Amino acid sequence: MAKRPTLYLLPGLLCDAYTYAHQKRALEGEFDVRVLDFFGLDSMTAMAERVLNEAPERFSVCGFSMGGRVALQIFRLAPERLERLCLLDTGVTAAAPGEAEKRQVLVDLAWKEGMDALVRTWLPPMLHPDRREDPAFTGPLGDMIRRASPDIFEKQIRALVNRPDPGPLLPTINFPTVVAVGRQDEWSTVEQHEDFAKLIPNARMVVIEDSGHFTPVEQPDALTAILREMMAMNAA
Repeated sequence: MAKRPTLYLLPGLLCDAYTYAHQKRALEGEFDVRVLDFFGLDSMTAMAERVLNEAPERFSVCGFSMGGRVALQIFRLAPERLERLCLLDTGVTAAAPGEAEKRQVLVDLAWKEGMDALVRTWLPPMLHPDRREDPAFTGPLGDMIRRASPDIFEKQIRALVNRPDPGPLLPTINFPTVVAVGRQDEWSTVEQHEDFAKLIPNARMVVIEDSGHFTPVEQPDALTAILREMMAMNAA
């Protein structure tokens, strides 16, 4: 029996396996689907090494938001081990001037008022406007955020603001790559994804309709279809 290809689904800031629950359930009959969290880690290198230390010799990756940056750090450290890549609702730049200060405001809020404060202030702008007031949708996401802690949040923010610039890596990606983004993602826009997709040789650009930043949860079937198509592409 042939060994199933391995697909890592890497979550974003304050996210755990709930983010990818639909994709794992839908795809695990076809692939060895693995979902990690990055709780307790405070650098992109540590996050990438968490994946590399447990992954098989060759594997594919989908990275959502912060997870996309981790995926690119995996590529920096061990490019020969990646077969396919999906960069989802993410960014590919080093920290901008003033970014650390803006993110620190949220860290201070979490320490002062708890994770509920992030559920109220940080989460809604991440979602499609039509979903921000829907408790059936926002409830499980809020529960996910509450499973984290101010310390986890602070460490992940530290990783983000000290991230290396992955931009120079993009033209060297030589395996099947999908760049995907929600149409209504206000945090990491369609335009910025189109810009960096052009830098990746032969990247496939996909805009997912009726979705904000949290595409894996907002449009789970669409992402599952994209990943299934990506896994059918000839590996590097």
